[in-house]
Amino acid sequence: MTQGAVVHEPELRHEHPLEPFLRMDRIPHIWCPTCGIGTSVACFLNALKESGLPLDKVAVVSGIGCSGRVAGYVKLDSFHTTHGRAIAFATGLKLANPELKVVVFSGDGDLIAIGGNHFIHAARRNMDITVICVNNFIYAMTGGQVGPTTPVMANCSTSPYGNFERPFNIPLLAASCGAVYVARWTALHIRRLTRAMTEALLKPGFSVVEVIAPCSTLYARRNRLGTGLDLMKFYHDNCEIRHGADPKDLDIGFQQKIIVGKFVDTTRPTFLEAYNEHMKKVLGEAFVPYQGAFSATAQSDESKAA
Repeated sequence: MTQGAVVHEPELRHEHPLEPFLRMDRIPHIWCPTCGIGTSVACFLNALKESGLPLDKVAVVSGIGCSGRVAGYVKLDSFHTTHGRAIAFATGLKLANPELKVVVFSGDGDLIAIGGNHFIHAARRNMDITVICVNNFIYAMTGGQVGPTTPVMANCSTSPYGNFERPFNIPLLAASCGAVYVARWTALHIRRLTRAMTEALLKPGFSVVEVIAPCSTLYARRNRLGTGLDLMKFYHDNCEIRHGADPKDLDIGFQQKIIVGKFVDTTRPTFLEAYNEHMKKVLGEAFVPYQGAFSATAQSDESKAA
């Protein structure tokens, strides 16, 4: 080596364990510091790893809003759909290709207000999809308007004197409409939330995981609740784990105790199972069980080749 030559050490780069699941070219993300959506995504990706599901058979669908950006950040087949139509889109995706594990990852405004009709009917039909609903009690991306889950008395940009409309109780709504798996955790309950997401992913039928997440930029600021860390401390001091609780007892009041846990874990035929069983009874041997549009196309191609 020539005396005085500069030796360049190879650059060391430490990869985050979840990088293989993320579109790193889209990072940094748009979420505010201390927002709970990023934590929810990390739990979801770890749940995917624990579930053992083949990633090429997993599709993620999101609507519009802060949580609606999730579909753009995960390195999976993903779809960023129109406002309130995530579950409708996911239903079509599942029916076209039943081999897929379809996950809807979106916010309370997108899924429970604008998309509320799709939510209740997908639950009624027991459509085989998993819904992860991040509930931050407000329309955060569009200016902090009152949402379908805003607690009574909470201040929003469209309820400056406090909300007076009764909010939805998401676990009760899901359970009463027929969901086979319903759980609620906060962004503070990392291990329990990850476990719930894993169970939901592996559960045939309509499974719902509600994630209570801090919105420090709008909800906390308008209601003088402090920082995102203050909200997490509130979750720590005011959450009660009550597995199997009656969903009717899970209302969330303004700055009141939050009941978390797994509330529903049952079994009934999925939409396609019920359809195939019913049509076989009606049509007998003449009925060909539905296997999806892609399966039908593949069978048709094989027949032509033969």
